Amino acid sequence: MHLNPSTLSESELYKLMSGAVSPRPIAWVSTVSKKGLFNLAPFSFFTVASSKPPMLCISIGSGEGDRNGIPKDTLTNIRDTYEFVVNFVPYNLIQEMEKSSKNYDPCIDEFIVAGVNKLKSTIVNPPGVKESPIQFECKLENIIPLGKDHLVIGKVVHICVQNESYQNGKLDLIKLQPVGRLAGNYTHIQNIFTL
Repeated sequence: MHLNPSTLSESELYKLMSGAVSPRPIAWVSTVSKKGLFNLAPFSFFTVASSKPPMLCISIGSGEGDRNGIPKDTLTNIRDTYEFVVNFVPYNLIQEMEKSSKNYDPCIDEFIVAGVNKLKSTIVNPPGVKESPIQFECKLENIIPLGKDHLVIGKVVHICVQNESYQNGKLDLIKLQPVGRLAGNYTHIQNIFTL
């Protein structure tokens, strides 16, 4: 089967690409607005952009649908403050992460909605998720408009990792059980193998 992207609807393209590019890790991003309002939201268009200097990148959608074209709070907050935290999502926090994924009014604190606690960051202003085993504190490096989306690139300026998850310079991924996105579904690491 050969498909011409120009003949597919946006929905068809999204479903095909998000299903084929999987599993995708999830960045659980915490930010603070100019007014000091807290925001927490997950993004699965996420990966490492560079290891030296350390950078992470997140693609943030345009805010269509029930947002009526208003940019997502995460993007607005990063544009305004130049800071954010990427929190690791383990399997035991999947329900909390899902609760924070809905479209809420900017005055709603998703930390409270999700039932998670704030962890004071070391360098940046936005707090991390205390229950998450890893927090990457980031300073904005660049925002690149790509079609209707925005590629946000952040330089990692501090990392907080739970002691029991990080031994001899390596993460225990079986213990951490990272969650990934499979189109509209989720998965988590249960088996690791080498070739």
